[in-house]
Amino acid sequence: MNIKISNSEQETISLGTEFASQINLGEVIGFSGNLGSGKTHFIKGICEYFKVVDSVNSPTFLIVNEYSAVKDNFFFEVYHFDLYRIKNHNEIVNLGLDNYFKNNAVVLIEWIENADNLIIPDKLIKFSYGVNENERLIEFL
Repeated sequence: MNIKISNSEQETISLGTEFASQINLGEVIGFSGNLGSGKTHFIKGICEYFKVVDSVNSPTFLIVNEYSAVKDNFFFEVYHFDLYRIKNHNEIVNLGLDNYFKNNAVVLIEWIENADNLIIPDKLIKFSYGVNENERLIEFL
């Protein structure tokens, strides 16, 4: 278990950029934690690493954002899910998430805990509040 401490939004973005170098195509990365705990900022850092030019925001109402990305002159897709509004097993099944799990893409899922164990991520990152107002604990499980 590895825990990093972030003291600002920019530090959280930087930690995401640093983490992205460890991501392989075809991986599913799960993110859990309370609202405002840093999940989306961390994902912004991942997308920065992969040279995403689109605005990276949490797709709370859309469920998924699709971004074009590049690494080492190889172009691929990053699929950014937000399962915050998902309430039950059937909603997960009806989303057809398995259509996004491809060897030539990276899948990032906020609120993985709402996936009802239907999605087992390759990597899991848990976010929590620290002792100070801006402090966040980022735990790599």
